[in-house]
Amino acid sequence: MSTISKKLIVITGGAGGIGQACARAFKNQPLVITDYGQESVDKTVAILTKEGFDVSGIACDITDKNDVEKLVKYVAEKGTFKALVHTAGVSGTVKDLHKVFTIDLVATELLVEAFYKVAVKDSVAVLLSSMMAHTVPANPAYDEALQNPQEADSFDTVSKFVSDSSDVMYNFAKRGVILLTHKHADKWGEKGARIVSVSPGVIETPMGLKAAEEHPEQMEMIKNATPLKRNGKPEDVADVIHFLVSDAARFITSTDILVDDGVIHNIKKMGQ
Repeated sequence: MSTISKKLIVITGGAGGIGQACARAFKNQPLVITDYGQESVDKTVAILTKEGFDVSGIACDITDKNDVEKLVKYVAEKGTFKALVHTAGVSGTVKDLHKVFTIDLVATELLVEAFYKVAVKDSVAVLLSSMMAHTVPANPAYDEALQNPQEADSFDTVSKFVSDSSDVMYNFAKRGVILLTHKHADKWGEKGARIVSVSPGVIETPMGLKAAEEHPEQMEMIKNATPLKRNGKPEDVADVIHFLVSDAARFITSTDILVDDGVIHNIKKMGQ
């Protein structure tokens, strides 16, 4: 396969649980893995290379516009951009409102804007939201700020609604991720490209297990409220993402797909 013909799948958070599962879902396609630290990137690339993947990697601070531009340049030099699978992010366990807003939402838009420049027909951006985004109702008082996270006053506007809780800020930021797919869909569509989001439920990744440790009763309640009575596996999310990147999903854009075993609807019913 010549370099120029390679259709690259770029995975942010590639060293994480969902990121690695996504990499394995794209067994026969060339991959670019990125994560915050070069050491974790190198380790993941080594593991996947040993398993027979065509994979390379580069560290990237996704909150840094210049670093994101370097990532896009790295990808463009290696082949044609096929898909961005954006799994990188933090949970509310970081206890820092600004960090959650910046990493989970501002950085997402930086990536969407940067990869738009190299998007071609049939390119796809798949953004990870969360089932918790669906607990935040539509409201023009904050939705405009969520849809425009890079504006100077957006963080302050959203902060008024989150009761100084990083967990609630996470929910709002992930609603913002869904709103970004609506905001950018027409622009991507002009290139024949698509942008979608996926909202996982409780997935057994290191981040998910940490949340379970911090909120054991809540996590047990959620598990019991799932119709299948189990938490999700990283592969449950990765297989949906693989479908969304494929030509089988060629008419799906500006859409969010819940991968939560229906639990968020059950939780909402319980709260009524």
